[in-house]
Amino acid sequence: MSAAKIELVLGVIEKGMGALPHSHPGIEQVCYLLEGSALAEVGGQARELGPGDCCFFPAGERHTFTVTSDTPARLLVIYSPPYGETPANTIKG
Repeated sequence: MSAAKIELVLGVIEKGMGALPHSHPGIEQVCYLLEGSALAEVGGQARELGPGDCCFFPAGERHTFTVTSDTPARLLVIYSPPYGETPANTIKG
């Protein structure tokens, strides 16, 4: 069974990798960092994230996400409504 209004993906992303500038029309996104560090940028504002930090990307808002730690970052990516993401799709350079 899968949820109708939310999707949760566990991502593992290497240093320097992440998501290039993009947006998700009609889909809100939250990233919750479990391990490592990353730089998230949305609406012209950038923020360094560490374990336990999260960021919110509003629907349709252009954003980026780049891993900055030497070790891979592990994160939970939450979409509402579901995006149909796969871990392979979240790892881009």
